[in-house]
Amino acid sequence: MNKNRLEAFSDGVLAIIITIMVLELQTPDGTDFKSLVKLFPVFISYLLSFIYVGIYWNNHHHMMHTVKKVTGEILWANLHLLFWLSLIPFATAWIGEHHFAPFPMLTYGFVLLMCALAYFILQNQIIKKHGEESILARAVGKDLKGKVSAILYIIAILSTYYHELISGIIYILVALIWLIPDKRIEKILTEEQ
Repeated sequence: MNKNRLEAFSDGVLAIIITIMVLELQTPDGTDFKSLVKLFPVFISYLLSFIYVGIYWNNHHHMMHTVKKVTGEILWANLHLLFWLSLIPFATAWIGEHHFAPFPMLTYGFVLLMCALAYFILQNQIIKKHGEESILARAVGKDLKGKVSAILYIIAILSTYYHELISGIIYILVALIWLIPDKRIEKILTEEQ
């Protein structure tokens, strides 16, 4: 199977996810600044989730540049990733509407952790199909960023029992780690040409 259909479908789902999230942003009840300030938690949760979805879209896009053939396992792993990503709008709305309460923050972290694990599974299915000397395998290497992210998500989830602010800071930290452009795949693709 050609990777173009997989990429187009994934791009479409991610666009829908962002659309659903933005539809959760309601206009203020009033017309003054105070009314707008009440929506601050909703906006912050949207902003963080938008960044996360953008990071996944960007990394998925780069990863697909390494794919030559798509197997059934890769298709299912990709759907698994899209499933967890599709839960981000739910978790985003919950933390925003309830001002970052502990259990919604725990749930948000669980969804982020499952997204990371699903991405790891997809990445490994692609490497399994294309081999340990493939572009993706060489680019990812030991995947320190991915492993550190998963550990930080677990710490953040557990931190909700102490204070949800700690969890929020960790979620922001992981997003910042991934916002730093990762040039591993681009570098290897350039070397191949």
